[in-house]
Amino acid sequence: MWSLPAALSLLMLLLLLLQAPPCRLQSLGTTKLRLVGPGSRPEEGRLEVLYQGQWGTVCDDDFALQEATVACRQLGFETALTWAHSAKYGQGEGPIWLDNVRCMGTESSLDQCMSNGWGVSDCSHSEDIGVVCHPQRQRGYLSERVSNALGPQGRRLEEVRLKPILASTKRHSLVTEGAVEVRYEGHWRQVCDQGWTRNNSKVVCGMLGFPSEAPVNSHYYRKVWNLKMKDPKSRLKSLTQKNSFWIHQVNCLGTEPHMANCQVQVAPARGKLRPACPGGMHAVVSCVAGPHFRPAKAKPGRKESWAEQEPKVRLRSGAQVGEGRVEVLRNHQWGTVCDHGWNLISASIVCRQLGFGSAREALFGAQLGQGLGPIHLSEVRCRGYERTLTDCPSLEGSQNGCQHENDAAVRCNVPNMGFQNQVRLAGGRSPEEGVVEVQVEVNGVQRWGAVCSDHWGLSEAMVACRQLGLGFASHAIKDTWYWQGTPGAGEVVMSGVRCSGTELALQQCSRHGPVHCSHGAGRFSAGVSCTDSAPDLVMNAQLVQETAYLEDRPLSQLYCAHEENCLSQSADLMDWPYGHRRLLRFSSQIYNLGRADFRPKTGRHSWIWHQCHRHYHSIEVFTHYDLLTLNGSKVAEGHKASFCLEDTNCPTGLQKRYACANFGEQGVTVGCWDTYRHDIDCQWVDITDVGPGNYIFQVVVNPKYEVAESDFSNNVMRCRCKYDGHRVWLHNCHTGDSYRANAELSLEQEQRLRNNLI
Repeated sequence: MWSLPAALSLLMLLLLLLQAPPCRLQSLGTTKLRLVGPGSRPEEGRLEVLYQGQWGTVCDDDFALQEATVACRQLGFETALTWAHSAKYGQGEGPIWLDNVRCMGTESSLDQCMSNGWGVSDCSHSEDIGVVCHPQRQRGYLSERVSNALGPQGRRLEEVRLKPILASTKRHSLVTEGAVEVRYEGHWRQVCDQGWTRNNSKVVCGMLGFPSEAPVNSHYYRKVWNLKMKDPKSRLKSLTQKNSFWIHQVNCLGTEPHMANCQVQVAPARGKLRPACPGGMHAVVSCVAGPHFRPAKAKPGRKESWAEQEPKVRLRSGAQVGEGRVEVLRNHQWGTVCDHGWNLISASIVCRQLGFGSAREALFGAQLGQGLGPIHLSEVRCRGYERTLTDCPSLEGSQNGCQHENDAAVRCNVPNMGFQNQVRLAGGRSPEEGVVEVQVEVNGVQRWGAVCSDHWGLSEAMVACRQLGLGFASHAIKDTWYWQGTPGAGEVVMSGVRCSGTELALQQCSRHGPVHCSHGAGRFSAGVSCTDSAPDLVMNAQLVQETAYLEDRPLSQLYCAHEENCLSQSADLMDWPYGHRRLLRFSSQIYNLGRADFRPKTGRHSWIWHQCHRHYHSIEVFTHYDLLTLNGSKVAEGHKASFCLEDTNCPTGLQKRYACANFGEQGVTVGCWDTYRHDIDCQWVDITDVGPGNYIFQVVVNPKYEVAESDFSNNVMRCRCKYDGHRVWLHNCHTGDSYRANAELSLEQEQRLRNNLI
């Protein structure tokens, strides 16, 4: 028989043996987290972990801010704001994978923290933990970067440049030919030409923003080298005898996005007392600039692949040249690419196809906005030798359940044209805003000065922000009296600036020859406010096509609509309230596919109350509805719609933020849409005076560019319209850039069509 004290001691010992200490999880490296829950924002929700192919929850025992911070960083956010215990975001399903999680706060992923182990828990789903992250994303979140793909030695190969040798290349602002120099551990070295190949040149040109390389007259460069080596005044001979002057050997396949991915031998093999590059000279490379970066008068010697026909790939919604969401043209319709299997090699094929260099970043998760329409490709597997993206093996986008939240994007290497040094901002409250000051040549001398604000608008401001490397323009400012410019740079040196919106610099826009500014400089100099993200409104063309119909509406029911100018002018001459108007009615659904909420330009104090419809109008001209002849002449006066803006619907898991009721905040949240049903006032075109025939029905969103967007090319929706006097048919409805394979109309041409100037 055991005595009672002895039995208690044995029981305590057994309990201690059975209780496993907290252990460090086996790091899987690819462990995924997600935040879910009813109505939650992307930065908050119930924390779930993917393990062994199954999603499970995390128990709230011992979970605190340190653990939440590690989870948020792993999810791509800057930090955590707080955590929520007791299943605040709803109870999950499936296993509870983690319990008693304890982090130091420095871990890069949750599986590096201490815990009871996978699936070891005494919790129920009523204890599921939730977290609230700071909405600011980490830079480079969800992307494959060149810098992240390099090993320790690769990171020491910092950058590459071409040193011009010929006098003709030294005169050009864009250097396309010269000796290869590599920055290695903070010092510039030249690369030995022994064993140098065209594949090496292709990689170097790609890093510098050029799509391809060209042959070099190596015999001529060898003569120049030999002359320098014989010159007693030249330091080159003594420098070349030092191994620290050289990168000994480089061997690339030609598919690498960075030279550091190649086989690089910095110095001769150890144990051999011989100098680097014996009898050799520096490697010389000649690159071919893409069409965006060639001088206007320059004609390429031979037709390049991208010049023979318009590429069937394009980039959309990027803040800078050479970046954006990838879209491809198939069956005469543009569609997106799913990010499953997306990597730097496939992204580089896109970049080179468009006339840029190799890719410096392949982005996943619709970071540069979601597309609308088909997802054409998924699981793209390029080898790096292909000329176009469609040459690469891939699957149909619909085959593996891709959604537009998986749209792939890219950031390409582009040549350094020096434009960023020719513009600056002064006097703003932050580095992203201020008076625009440009450097131009005045009487043969480079001078800094202001830009006249006559005709200054969002298109010009977009070019300025792009040139500054600051993203999109949020505001084009004509009155800058409260911002002090740089002393000595107050004189206007540029006026009459008109940009299409695609230029790389303000200096490329059309402008006055002699400067002429109607109100001088000072308080009326042009200014900008820039932002790294912007909204993008797109009309649902299919819904318009499906919901269109005719209604003969009595005048007695149109007093409010008449007051808000929703009818044609001939309605003024009718015998009210007798008679009717024939209306082409339809529903519209406007999505915000960008990366920032669409907000009115003015604050609440400027909103206008409309007594008849009893709501505030935050934007008086939000959409135009027009009926045009086939040659573009307007036959039915467009309803200049003035709506309140609100989130009618949002996807599951995304909370509505804007509502018109009770003088609420107005706008359209990222990912949500604003719907106007066919049966509400002013949701029509008055076609009472239109005869039977074939027409174009057109809707333009944000027609006056009052609010900045990342992409204005998709703001126009057009349909073919057949009207026989009794019935109406709409067909082939599409947004302005859905079907065109060749270059889209310029913004100026679009503006003429919208304003009936054809």
